[in-house]
Amino acid sequence: MIHLRARGLCQTYDLGEAKLQVLKRVDLDVNQGEVVFLRGASGAGKSTLLYILAGLEHPREGSVEFEGEQLFMLKGDREALLRNRRMGFVFQSYFLLPELTALENVLLPSMLGGRKNDAHARDLLDRVGLSGRLDHLPSQLSGGEQQRVAIARALVNDPSILFADEPTGNLDAVTGAGIIELLLGLARQDGRTFVAVTHDPALAALGDRQLYLKEGYLEETFLAP
Repeated sequence: MIHLRARGLCQTYDLGEAKLQVLKRVDLDVNQGEVVFLRGASGAGKSTLLYILAGLEHPREGSVEFEGEQLFMLKGDREALLRNRRMGFVFQSYFLLPELTALENVLLPSMLGGRKNDAHARDLLDRVGLSGRLDHLPSQLSGGEQQRVAIARALVNDPSILFADEPTGNLDAVTGAGIIELLLGLARQDGRTFVAVTHDPALAALGDRQLYLKEGYLEETFLAP
């Protein structure tokens, strides 16, 4: 079953009098429960494509259908509610609020969505190995621990799809490998669709499928070993 479908995505940025075309008629289908990695050189448009698929950025042309709804036809509160309740996001930077504890940071999306659940947030922190760090501020956590908090936060509303943009980019190789293993384990355990950007072919090979962006096109689609 197709969970996410993109058709004819084009994205162009105005740079003074010049124009930079980042995406050129990109088509993409992602199945329910599939783990897909987006690869490509720096500046190839990987993050742009991810943000458009997640509704965080609007394309110049094209459409994205998510769970049967046209993402860019939604307005105001409906679009925000869909992203809050059905999508989770993990970025290279952790974006934790420095004045909030690990538990409070995890709870934030559920509070904004009006569905605060302390027990669920605590369970997620336990699943990411931070049950003993609930009351710690971000400044008291390592980079890997902060990213684990960000992962728990992304999952607190039980989204059906998880997006990740270079989630290991600020971490050393060993810690980064642990984060990817954790993300993949959580996604597969819950049957969650996972779409992630990475520059690392070894990490991407752990997914079900890899998509390669080059000069604005999805040039290659190949199965992971």
